[in-house]
Amino acid sequence: MDYTNLGRTGLKVSRLCLGTMNFGPQTSEEDSFAVMDRALEHGINFWDSANVYGGKKGEGVTEQIIGRYFAQGGGRREKVVLATKVYGDMGDWPNTSRLSALHIRRACDDSLRRLQTDYIDLYQMHHVWRDAPWDEIWQAMELLVQQGKVLYVGSSNFAGWHIAQANEIARRRNFIGLVSEQSLYNLNARTVERDLIPACEAYGVGIIPWSPLGGGLLGGVLDKPTEGRRAGMSKQIKDNRAKLKPWEALCQEMGEKPADVALAWLLSNKAVTAPIIGPRTMEQLDGSLRALEIEMSDDTRKKLDEIFPGHRPSPEGYAW
Repeated sequence: MDYTNLGRTGLKVSRLCLGTMNFGPQTSEEDSFAVMDRALEHGINFWDSANVYGGKKGEGVTEQIIGRYFAQGGGRREKVVLATKVYGDMGDWPNTSRLSALHIRRACDDSLRRLQTDYIDLYQMHHVWRDAPWDEIWQAMELLVQQGKVLYVGSSNFAGWHIAQANEIARRRNFIGLVSEQSLYNLNARTVERDLIPACEAYGVGIIPWSPLGGGLLGGVLDKPTEGRRAGMSKQIKDNRAKLKPWEALCQEMGEKPADVALAWLLSNKAVTAPIIGPRTMEQLDGSLRALEIEMSDDTRKKLDEIFPGHRPSPEGYAW
């Protein structure tokens, strides 16, 4: 396994991040334990979760599964750089969601209890909340860091100007601020190249792409049976067929699986820390490691840009 620094920090994380969203709803607890054990065997030390994962409002099912896994001991918790998130609805009463100082404090304590740990390595805001001033958010996060409950703070689904605003206010408070941003980024969704990626590079914020395979669209879908496809996938394939045909043909020419090439493309971007892989099975986890070995040549990148056009940074990207 290869490792890199998380943004501008000294923290070393694996180039692939284990996403746990399927633990509970799609993957049984027993199979989830097996996947987590295998991830550690592969050297994947960076794991991502959220308090809302698990499919049952307010229960944090996925965090509970991870907590019971850590409770087995054997150095499991110590080997993991653990990331989770705060923002989503965890109840029906006021202040059980979003980013008020009150909810941030309560949500962190609840996640710690479910995860059966006394600290969270990376505590991420799952979405920007425009109603809370940054001074309120940062004083809550600073307190968690001072208490040793949180080590680093990250964001998810932020815009480029949110990254700049948040980190400038954090700097004024002599706080480290955001060190990572978890964002939608894949070959077929490259809007973040306009403003978000330049902002993250300028502030030393590591990018953690979610949905690196476009919800399965980039995983080689044209020759797969149509039975059992999730709702909406058939329409996505129809809408993107003009791209998917040359995409899958290029991967075949390379002798590689489309999913592996899609991950390798992200890994070749120096702004990217680690794409999130969300395996439902052991086979999916094992297969994803091939992406670390694929060399992305300039010629291949050029061909991919022709199939999936990217975005030049703003303002050049839209002004001229």
